[in-house]
Amino acid sequence: MTVLKDYDQFLGRHWETGSVSNYYAYRGITAPLTGRPYSEALLMGVSGGIVMGYFSFAYEGYDPMANILTRNTFDPWDTMLGRLGVVQNVKQTGISETGVKNLEETLAEGLPAIVWADMYSLPYNALPHDEGMWGMQPVVVYGYDRDAGQAWIADRSSVPLRVTPDELDAARGRVKKFKNRLITLEPPDPDKLPAAVRKGIWDCIKLFTEAPPKGSKNNFGLAAYRWWSELLTNPKARLSWEKEFPAGGKMYSGLTWAFNHINTFGNDGHAERDLYAIFLEEASQILGKLALQQVAEMFRDSARAWDELSTALLPDDVAELAETRQLMLRRHRLFLEQGSAALDDIQQVTARLAEIKAQVSESFPMDDAGVIAMREDISRHVMRIHDIEMEAVEQLQAAMG
Repeated sequence: MTVLKDYDQFLGRHWETGSVSNYYAYRGITAPLTGRPYSEALLMGVSGGIVMGYFSFAYEGYDPMANILTRNTFDPWDTMLGRLGVVQNVKQTGISETGVKNLEETLAEGLPAIVWADMYSLPYNALPHDEGMWGMQPVVVYGYDRDAGQAWIADRSSVPLRVTPDELDAARGRVKKFKNRLITLEPPDPDKLPAAVRKGIWDCIKLFTEAPPKGSKNNFGLAAYRWWSELLTNPKARLSWEKEFPAGGKMYSGLTWAFNHINTFGNDGHAERDLYAIFLEEASQILGKLALQQVAEMFRDSARAWDELSTALLPDDVAELAETRQLMLRRHRLFLEQGSAALDDIQQVTARLAEIKAQVSESFPMDDAGVIAMREDISRHVMRIHDIEMEAVEQLQAAMG
């Protein structure tokens, strides 16, 4: 039996930053100046911070998706750790037995292990298995006991998560690129923290105002707000919501995918703007720039505007959509607060959501005029966020000099 019985770190909410924050907190590694554990907010800011990204996808055999990116996704793991001067001790193998041995040896040394596992293969996520869908994400494993049939995981929930060793092994081995990957981390170099913070802030500024490293400029930053607004209100535009997400099951899919990415996909709501505000307050102390505290308040304003957009996506005046919003948030809270213990309740919520989807696919609860008005209302909320964040980013750039 190899279990770190004193493991008690479950505050992380995003796979990458949350896993690293949990890992360092358990090891008692603290940040300079604050003397507190490296917060998830600080790690997110160093990795590149927040962003606005808008993409729509329509794959054959699947409902169309409207994806909203709320944080920098351009190599955030290596960027974050590299900037902090963290040495990564990597073990990876194509042989499952060796992967298990590496895990057991790491735990025997008294260290938790960060491993990559397929979210669709871990039963506590209550996601249907699909050969065409996978998502390898880092999670913290702090116990593995084949004789007892248990593996212990810290993964976004506020409570311990348990799976069988076979389930964990299968999740670790699903995708070749990340197969049986395991990492332990050396402490950050405290002398590198100020530069890491500065680089992270400038990454954020550039992603809002300049062409992105990859992809169309319309998909990122301030331009993405304008692009999404255009797609919502101009039915003739390529990839318009009129074409991609017409009233019925496709519109329901677009609305729920957007809501999910803003509120529940690897975060805890507000499009992570409140988390970025916390980072800016920490950055103000680290860099000695008081103006960053004022910018933090502007992003808290943005967080409230994102909440209002979320309600506009699934509004109270359409009963089926309001119930969907409430159910999606309930499912998220059940997982965060109860983890695997809430699996039955989570599955009941998922079943009810499937019923609602079938209902609105057959008979959408809005007429054509109502659908147009709803898209226009969503567009107004999108552009309100655009205006708030345009000013916030301008002030952020001014504060950085």
